[in-house]
Amino acid sequence: MEDLLEQLNFNLLIVRIGRRGCEAADARIRRVNRTAAQLLGYQEAELADQPLTAILESRELAIWQQALSDLKASDNCFGAKVITKQRLSFPAVLSISPLPQASDEDFVLVIQALKSSNDFLVMRRVVEQSANAVMITDRDGVIAYVNPKFTVMTGYSSEELLGRRPSMLQSGKMSGDDYRAMWNALIESGEWQGEMLNKHKDGHLYWVHESVSAIRNSRGEISHFLAIEDDVSQRKATEMALEESEQRFRQMAELSGEWLWEQDPQGYYLYSSVAVEQILGLSQQQIIGKHYTELLTAQDKQAQTTFSNSQRSFHALVNHYRHKDGHLVITESTGLPLTDANGKLLKWRGVDRDITARMQYQNALIESEKRTRLILESSINAIVIMDAYGMVTDWNQRAETLFGWSAQEAIGRRLDRLIIPERFRAAHRQGMQQFLKTGQSAILNRQIEQIAVRRDGSEFPVELSISPLKLGNSYIFSGFIHDISSRKAAEQRIRQAQVELAVAQNELKIAQRIQANLLPSSAIATDQFEITGVCLPADKVGGDYYDYFYRDAEHVDIVIADVSGHSIGPSLFMAETRSALRVQTGSPASPAASLSALNQFLFDDLDHADYFISLFYMQIDLSRRLMHFANAGHPPPLLCPSNNADIVELDADGLLIGVRKHVEFAEQTAQLNDGDLVLFYTDGLIEAENPQQEFFGIQRVKHILTAERESEPQAVIDALLAALVDFCQRDNFHDDVTLVVLRWKSA
Repeated sequence: MEDLLEQLNFNLLIVRIGRRGCEAADARIRRVNRTAAQLLGYQEAELADQPLTAILESRELAIWQQALSDLKASDNCFGAKVITKQRLSFPAVLSISPLPQASDEDFVLVIQALKSSNDFLVMRRVVEQSANAVMITDRDGVIAYVNPKFTVMTGYSSEELLGRRPSMLQSGKMSGDDYRAMWNALIESGEWQGEMLNKHKDGHLYWVHESVSAIRNSRGEISHFLAIEDDVSQRKATEMALEESEQRFRQMAELSGEWLWEQDPQGYYLYSSVAVEQILGLSQQQIIGKHYTELLTAQDKQAQTTFSNSQRSFHALVNHYRHKDGHLVITESTGLPLTDANGKLLKWRGVDRDITARMQYQNALIESEKRTRLILESSINAIVIMDAYGMVTDWNQRAETLFGWSAQEAIGRRLDRLIIPERFRAAHRQGMQQFLKTGQSAILNRQIEQIAVRRDGSEFPVELSISPLKLGNSYIFSGFIHDISSRKAAEQRIRQAQVELAVAQNELKIAQRIQANLLPSSAIATDQFEITGVCLPADKVGGDYYDYFYRDAEHVDIVIADVSGHSIGPSLFMAETRSALRVQTGSPASPAASLSALNQFLFDDLDHADYFISLFYMQIDLSRRLMHFANAGHPPPLLCPSNNADIVELDADGLLIGVRKHVEFAEQTAQLNDGDLVLFYTDGLIEAENPQQEFFGIQRVKHILTAERESEPQAVIDALLAALVDFCQRDNFHDDVTLVVLRWKSA
């Protein structure tokens, strides 16, 4: 495991928390790999057994604690600012996951610094934390991406969805014409909106409101489709329940009728209207002669046995009957006793009005109101309802949380005094009066952004949608309010990041121009020799360096170097190396002595920054046609003799600059003959890889150099670069590539 950690290129730490659920401040760093230590500016051993606060600010520990609490089987990512050894901070995305085959006390922490090259991580987080379900398919409808909300809504994991088609979610309850119409609209206009009935993984059906947009490439061709879905099952269920309730109400109204009857003094039916068949399913003949209690339910039978003998009239008495088919029938009964002149009871005359439908409707309405209240209370938005006078009539739980007023405190008070900042209240009242007079408003039935105020006086941005509903001759207004503080803060961070990115890109351009100006501006061409070179940085700025200059009238110096890495840091050391070498111009110094002095001059800076430099230094004695050279761990230049002899590698013993402070560099000498060609290069040339991960290699270089041994220096460079581009199948490379070619001319 230790070797594996060191081989990984991720910025990786092993963190021990002591036990699950402990305070984040108790977490300690067990181990870091080399790349993480370099990122944080530490040696690997320095962070061992250090508290987590060594790299995270104390205010960031709450985010760590929450991420650790939410951690289950999968990784958990969160954003935080990370501190380096120099106490500098930078934004990063941190990922926590359990350490495989270890106790649940150890966790892997991966740090991904947020740079211009991985801004997509920020956007990815934004998408993955979206409250809406998001799906991306390719042009053929194959699913290429789903966010976590989509997997929750459908019940399928991302692994089950990716590579398959959305048709797997079809409920089978919608016609093929619906799906064909959607597809045709997408191909023709690039957009479609509508509602679909889908099937969850567990088999239950759910409704979604779906907005699909085509994503086009630079040629205007559709490459992908983006679908944003919102589960509207509750809304559809409410609509369908209301529709069913209305149908039941209409049916009950059609079956309504009054049952007229007469009973003798003992309560036996003497007469029954035909409506009884409609109410109880019994004919008139089946009713006459029966005692009224025979038709009642057992509960009512015992409670109402005395009514026939009481000789007291009754009104709106609720009776419960069993219909002929067994279902319960509820009536509202009114009865009057008819007596003779002596007060003797002759009979009862009355009417039963079937109120079964009304009672069921009332119960259904109560249930509907309960469901509506449940929807209101479970809404993620604050829902506020006010009347035409601006008084609050409803206030859900989210409104209580958002504004700090309880429903009991808010209902019956003016809305503007609760949530509207004082400076906007007059405009609010004026807008309401204008709508009530003219029916026109600039903000109703629209989604707008406003400033709201909490009970404690603090202001915050909200997204607001207000809809009017006319009831009789007046209006009520329902408002849906969503706190967008987090979104606004995120937008501000994005804008700030864009500004910082633009500044950084401009600074990189400046650094690129400065670095380019440090390299030789043109070739040196005389009757004796010609030297030219080129440097292709892998990034905006690089760590490669080459130079050629006259030390004095009799000597020309050629230098090629490679600082480890290829970004701002290496470019600074490149500039420092150039300054240190150029300052020797005009003074006598051998290549070995120059390297020794340069190593001592740069050692402390390189050691502290954890960089090193490979460098080859050649000095040509023009009168004697001799090459004196020393090497500090750099790939040896290639001498291609004019007499068609084998290519010779020019090398001399010497350590990399920055490894040890006191180093003795060997110096070698070689003769220059007419027509000889010398190639100086950095390892970015021979270590460049093709798509099959094969190296370009020294043998290809020698083959090209042999073929171009009669060519001019620039032509040799062009041939090498053309072969490199063809080999790698791209024109930019992972490492800096630098080439210098010397041609000693024929006499």
